[in-house]
Amino acid sequence: MHTRREFLKATGLAVAGGLGSVAAGCRNAEERRSAAALRGRPNIIFILADDLGYGDLGCYGQEVIRTPNLDRMAAEGMVFTDHYAGTCVCAPSRCSLMTGLDTGHTYIRGNSEVQPMGQLPLPAEMVTLPKLLKQAGYTTALIGKWGLGGPDSTGTPNKQGFDTFFGYLCQRHAHNYYPEFLFRNDERVPLANEVKPVNPPGGVATKRVQYSHDLFAAAALDFVMRDRRKPFFLYLAYTIPHANNEAKQDGMEVPSYGPYANEDWPRPQKGHAAMITRMDADIGRLLLRLKTLGLDEKTLVLFSSDNGPHKEGGADPEFFGSSGPLRGQKRDLYEGGIRVPLIARWPGHIAAGSGTNHACAFWDFLPTCCDLAGVTPPEGIDGISILPTLLGKPEEQEKHPYLYWEFHEQGKKQAVRMGDWKAVRLNVAKDPNAPIELYNLKDDLGEERNVADQHPEIVEKMAEIMRTARTPSERWPWP
Repeated sequence: MHTRREFLKATGLAVAGGLGSVAAGCRNAEERRSAAALRGRPNIIFILADDLGYGDLGCYGQEVIRTPNLDRMAAEGMVFTDHYAGTCVCAPSRCSLMTGLDTGHTYIRGNSEVQPMGQLPLPAEMVTLPKLLKQAGYTTALIGKWGLGGPDSTGTPNKQGFDTFFGYLCQRHAHNYYPEFLFRNDERVPLANEVKPVNPPGGVATKRVQYSHDLFAAAALDFVMRDRRKPFFLYLAYTIPHANNEAKQDGMEVPSYGPYANEDWPRPQKGHAAMITRMDADIGRLLLRLKTLGLDEKTLVLFSSDNGPHKEGGADPEFFGSSGPLRGQKRDLYEGGIRVPLIARWPGHIAAGSGTNHACAFWDFLPTCCDLAGVTPPEGIDGISILPTLLGKPEEQEKHPYLYWEFHEQGKKQAVRMGDWKAVRLNVAKDPNAPIELYNLKDDLGEERNVADQHPEIVEKMAEIMRTARTPSERWPWP
């Protein structure tokens, strides 16, 4: 495990590479797809944590929370230092992951609830990653949290390309780790948990028997065992370490505090650490299952988080340094809200112990999977395949001229990363031309020094990107 000093130094140096332009001699996507077909199409597992911070893992500098399996996964694969979520909250970030679009173009650009259960659904005609992989002959499964369409809507997982779904459709429902039911495909599956009113009025007593995360971990093992005969795509969307927001100051629900039970910490901090270590152990079991079944070299496994760390249910991102060296947290467009871990493991294909400062984001996942599956990605997406980077061929990697985010809460915000430069604009609802903050990530990874007044020409370029990098949306109006 890196010491924090070593990590800060390494990460600061890593940013220096920037984004740049398309490298000379880059192979085109058709050539890569042909190579994928010759190699044989790999299984793809994407594991997504919920509200896990950039600094919550040992391989990213964490010194207290124990993550031995993810650290080993990093040692056996590739660590990305400059990887970004779709945005700084759940639904739009996951929409970006599934569609290859950034939040200037996604259909879902914010958390928007639909009664009686669910969020704004993806339209029936939306082109999604599971649809593309299913057409390519993959078996597709989602286990865990969805949040892109409630019951009986056009956005349910089975209508968006997943052969199998087990988990939560609704984000709010997913706040409870001991729910009374989950969904298996479109059917409600009752669990042994019960929530009953008690005195005094308004109080509740919960019978806690089945912890949803444990059910997801078991379901993932079962899926790999059952569907290993043909290429598969497993989207394993854990809810850890999201809080139960209804529990206010003790919302980090976990059956046991494990190795942290005797620590002199507040209960939510024990829960936060125990959640992550519990998830880490389950990921270790999944990797062991792949090895036991002889699927290690046939399976690309990726791990990431949907946004930065939260401050809900009593959690405190400062306690463990969950944002690492970054400024901000969930709902911020500073680096701590959107820069997230990405670990990639594919023995025999991804070099063990490798790392990259290639700047990429959730919208790159769809075209990367298309490359792997040998299918053509849809036109007009924002993503670029990162397969050359994964295979250790950075000279062939096409690079983004910029990355763009927008956020529709807290007065509306925008952010752009262009090379080493990072721009943030706040309070857009009040003033579409609000001042732009500018940071040089090479020298100021923590975004502490706003240098906008020193580089007016860069600010002007950032303002133009913010103006042109989005399309209008009736559902997500912009000043």
